[in-house]
Amino acid sequence: MNVGVVVIGRNEGERLRECLASVCPSAEDVVYVDSGSTDHSLLIAREMGVHIHELDESVPFSAARARNEGFAYLYKQNPTIQFVQFIDGDCTLSDSWLEKASNELALHADYAAVVGHLQELHPEDSIYNHLCAMEWRMSAVGDITDSAGLGGISMISANVFNQLKGFNPNLVAGEEPELAVRMALANYKVVKIDYQMAVHDADMHHFSQWWKRTIRGGHAIAHRAFLNGSSAARDCVRERSSIWLWGIGLPLLVIFTIMPSSGWSALLLAGYPVLGFRVFRYRRKLGDIPYDAILYASFIVIGKFAEGIGLLKFHQNRLQQRYEIIEYK
Repeated sequence: MNVGVVVIGRNEGERLRECLASVCPSAEDVVYVDSGSTDHSLLIAREMGVHIHELDESVPFSAARARNEGFAYLYKQNPTIQFVQFIDGDCTLSDSWLEKASNELALHADYAAVVGHLQELHPEDSIYNHLCAMEWRMSAVGDITDSAGLGGISMISANVFNQLKGFNPNLVAGEEPELAVRMALANYKVVKIDYQMAVHDADMHHFSQWWKRTIRGGHAIAHRAFLNGSSAARDCVRERSSIWLWGIGLPLLVIFTIMPSSGWSALLLAGYPVLGFRVFRYRRKLGDIPYDAILYASFIVIGKFAEGIGLLKFHQNRLQQRYEIIEYK
């Protein structure tokens, strides 16, 4: 296998040790890219004997930037690398994944990236971990027509990565599906194979963490729609419209008309239970048990307000021409 591995992280601690332990036995070219960690992450990386690349702290951090610089570092060390596995420091890679994924890419010239099944480490520890576990199960095996199926853990063709100039470093989130859109526009495929890829540790135990993560999601949707919404892919146009309606427009309409309408405009809020029921019905069709469908639908509705904040934050950042990472843990 001519595979390199880029591990990115920030204050991952012992999770980074487990991540590197899952990677190092199967790959010779491994680089850990650190985004200003203040814990012992760098010490762990040195102990594990991998290459280390520390990001310049004078430039805003982003996962996209970290992955790009990690790829550039590996490519400089070994220009013959054919495939690059990207993985976050809070994940562990499954046995034989590198061999399985690289074989798939080698067999299909039109494959740009390959992903597999992702599991959550402790879905029972919190409802937020459980929600993440539900997210990981959403994409089906086969060609991923929904670009959101490409996440931070994936194996990508080095040639395609170079051709498309990697991830967009200005994106503070959603850089993976944005790259998947560009892959599709260049007539490449992103494919999910029926094989265990990795285990993820969300480690979310507080509502505030989930809220910040959802704000980040809204920012990503707004940015992706701005970049590729007018393309043939119409990336995130529908999602952005949904945020404008449910997360910003409807609440403001009720607030500004509540007095003139003698309170009747409050009836518009009945739209939120309707939205929740639609999501509930969709999740049930996917096979969720009633509890899971209710849980997911409830947080989708609540999340519209956080996504609205993220959308507005994107436009503020765009005007300031400065995008900074949104951390939730």
